[in-house]
Amino acid sequence: MNTIEVTLSPSSSSSPPPQPTPVIVSPCAACKILRRRCVEKCVLAPYFPPTDPLKFTIAHRVFGASNIIKFLQELPESQRADAVSSMVYEANARLRDPVYGCAGAICQLQNQVSELQAQLAKTQAEVVSMKCQHTNLLALICMKVTNQQFPVPNDSPESQSPEHLNPFQVNDACFIDDISLGSLWEPLWT
Repeated sequence: MNTIEVTLSPSSSSSPPPQPTPVIVSPCAACKILRRRCVEKCVLAPYFPPTDPLKFTIAHRVFGASNIIKFLQELPESQRADAVSSMVYEANARLRDPVYGCAGAICQLQNQVSELQAQLAKTQAEVVSMKCQHTNLLALICMKVTNQQFPVPNDSPESQSPEHLNPFQVNDACFIDDISLGSLWEPLWT
């Protein structure tokens, strides 16, 4: 029989050897709620920590503990955290809306996106319309300024011939009503 001798140093012989402190591991939230002993390789422990029991409670109400365990065992470990997150989200949605669950939330969000897209299209059309109005207004202002700087006499023979008529001459009475040119340069919106 082989014997091993252990020699203790003088400092360690005067004090007793340190005893390992017992590590108390709290059971996971799932095992607490299910009132069972949490084993070392508990499938639920990494995803339902003891500090967040509500997470498991919500998922357990909708899916059941055996289904959650079965789902997790069928998945590779790299996908389990995402699956638990998805299950908890779906369970929350099902508790809020028992009829439609997640589909109701998705449908509501899709409707909201459609409404916002319609609003955006309407606003973009209004912007284009305002840009056209702005361009037309500037053209009218330029024509007025040009007509004031270079007036064409009405009684001259050149003014009567069609080739000498101003092609940009427009009856702008319907566009500008009782406003001076000075007020045209003021901003339209305040």
